[in-house]
Amino acid sequence: MSTYIIADLHLSEDEPAITAGFINFIQQQAIHAESLYILGDFFNYWVGDDDANPLHQLVANELKQLTERGIPCYFIHGNRDFLIGKRYAKQCGMTILPQETLLELYDKRILILHGDTLCTDDAAYQNYRKKVHTPWIQRVFLLLPLFIRRRIAQKMRQNSQYASSMKAESIMDVNSQAVIDALQRHQAQWMIHGHTHRPAIHEINIGGKLHYRGVLGAWHHEGSAFVINEQGIELTFFPFE
Repeated sequence: MSTYIIADLHLSEDEPAITAGFINFIQQQAIHAESLYILGDFFNYWVGDDDANPLHQLVANELKQLTERGIPCYFIHGNRDFLIGKRYAKQCGMTILPQETLLELYDKRILILHGDTLCTDDAAYQNYRKKVHTPWIQRVFLLLPLFIRRRIAQKMRQNSQYASSMKAESIMDVNSQAVIDALQRHQAQWMIHGHTHRPAIHEINIGGKLHYRGVLGAWHHEGSAFVINEQGIELTFFPFE
């Protein structure tokens, strides 16, 4: 059996093909997995567990059926869905993990994270991230009426798209030293993350020893997953249908 890791689906009611691709992935692939890890930006935005969006219920039902079959599901917050809370996690039957989590699978130490914390060259984003992760700001936001939260989220997405279009591509990628620091901090051989939408496996030489950084792709036109088993670690791609 294999462990599956996915990220950056950006599920929304505006992209039914991606939702269909996710359901197909759950029913055809994840159903045979040992476990499933979702590394953030699962949804395109999240304004609170009280948002009774039919898409949220559909996704929760699919994950709940998976976990009820004895296949555990784990989640790490992304920059789009960091407000997913215990209430929704319970609906899905999934466990929320810390932003940096070390896995020990098949004799490998694998650090998993969303990946935005590695983009330290983007100072403007890191300042924004620090603000929106402030507990009291989150509490105040979640007290607002739902329709206001949705408007704020829409405006923030528009501002983010504009800001990204004005930045150099290199700034929005990971910082090499931040990657090395994280690997050494956790004494990990592998790191797997999403966020940058640049799927690849990179070799990193640290003190004469090879380490690896695996990057998941975004689910724009096809699915992307890392499959981990006794044979190794493989980055795979698959159509939505």
